Amino acid sequence: MATDFYAVLGVPKDADSATLKKAYRKLARDLHPDKNQGNKAKEQRFKDVNRAYEALGDEKKRKLYDEFGEEALREGFDADKQRSYRQWQGNGGGGARSGGVNLEDLFSGGMPGGDGGDPFADLFGRGSRRRAPSKGRDYEQALTIDFVSAVKGTTLQLRNPGSAEPVTVRIPPGADEGSRVRIKGHGERPASGGPAGDLILVLHVEEHLLFERKGDDLYLNVPVSVSEAVKGGKVKVPTFEGDVTVKVPPGTQSGTKLRVRGKGVVRKGRDPGDLYLVFMVHVPVSDSPELLEIIERLATLETTDLRVNLHI
Repeated sequence: MATDFYAVLGVPKDADSATLKKAYRKLARDLHPDKNQGNKAKEQRFKDVNRAYEALGDEKKRKLYDEFGEEALREGFDADKQRSYRQWQGNGGGGARSGGVNLEDLFSGGMPGGDGGDPFADLFGRGSRRRAPSKGRDYEQALTIDFVSAVKGTTLQLRNPGSAEPVTVRIPPGADEGSRVRIKGHGERPASGGPAGDLILVLHVEEHLLFERKGDDLYLNVPVSVSEAVKGGKVKVPTFEGDVTVKVPPGTQSGTKLRVRGKGVVRKGRDPGDLYLVFMVHVPVSDSPELLEIIERLATLETTDLRVNLHI
């Protein structure tokens, strides 16, 4: 029975990319092998979820899946020939030309029952006369990396489950939760002498103590004092390219965001993301008479009812 990838991720078929990614990330966290060691059912479910997101998370693959189902994800699948074949079927499948489709082109010179061999050889890639040695299976392996390595990229030495030799793996800058890194030729080596399969790494990114990632943007909570919030000031904050100094605007409230352009995640072929600083006003905790006196004086200046709109 064909697998419904939308059902695997628990989303409707009209779900947008953000909904797909949110559902995938939650499932990947809950089912990750690091959290469910020895649980074969959840390990298989983790693989199913990754396979579903690999298809639906890519816009081009998703369109093909919606049109043809899982068959569209097979290596060597030809969408144009499949559409031509469907058109031929819809027109009754008769005659060398049917509905404008040249069956001789479609079947590469062979008609059903004729001298051309298997009429579906090119369409489905199983022509007996031109069959190449089958490729080995791909190995899929979960890999947990730290947040900094995902953002900046890194090079790792891993043990391939199909070989005693270590494999050098380069994680590109900007890798995200669920990113897949394909290492060609490090999968199964078939006895038939065909090409080896690939090793596919499914990345799980650990959370960072300070930074939160949303797409290519980074978010950082920055504590500021009451005096800095009231008067404004300059504070130094960390980025993945070194510390930068930013201005705290006078009258800053807790939750105020400041955008630092280009200091987010950098990925090849894309504009760099931004860093958003979220200012958190830190109220001093003390019972000193001096502080209490200052607070009493401050209260006389606060004439606005801060909770005037706080009602249902």
